Amino acid sequence: MDTGAAAETQPAADARARKGSVRRRLGRVIAMQALYEIDAVGTEPDVSIEALGAEHEAPLEVVRFASQLVHGTLERLPEIDAVIQEQAPQFPLAQVAGVDRAVLRLAVYELRHGRGVPPKVAINEAVDIAKEYGNESSGRFVNGVLGHVAPAANGS
Repeated sequence: MDTGAAAETQPAADARARKGSVRRRLGRVIAMQALYEIDAVGTEPDVSIEALGAEHEAPLEVVRFASQLVHGTLERLPEIDAVIQEQAPQFPLAQVAGVDRAVLRLAVYELRHGRGVPPKVAINEAVDIAKEYGNESSGRFVNGVLGHVAPAANGS
């Protein structure tokens, strides 16, 4: 039995998976930044996504992924905000920091509507993005809120 060919392809498969993960992460970052900008200054979604894609020198597939996330989130914004408020009423969205609000909205969209996105991945990505772009307590805050939101977002 020749296992050499299979062994040689595993590192290539791992590299492709990491590259895809990095690209999806960049798409989520661009989506979060666009949602923040749209919320803060009312920028048109496509204008924001294109500008942020260019700023990050993102490949077209990443910009398309970010666009899907942004448009999906905006189309379902009343539903998403209601889920967050219902599960975390102690945190009125109007009083939540803009970055945290954008991260939460994006994560709830992915939890409810992200095809093939495991809840743990959506939450971990949201927490990591909040830590990177929010304030020192953003990661803990987002994790805590999503801990309450995740079961409701999945229809549990």
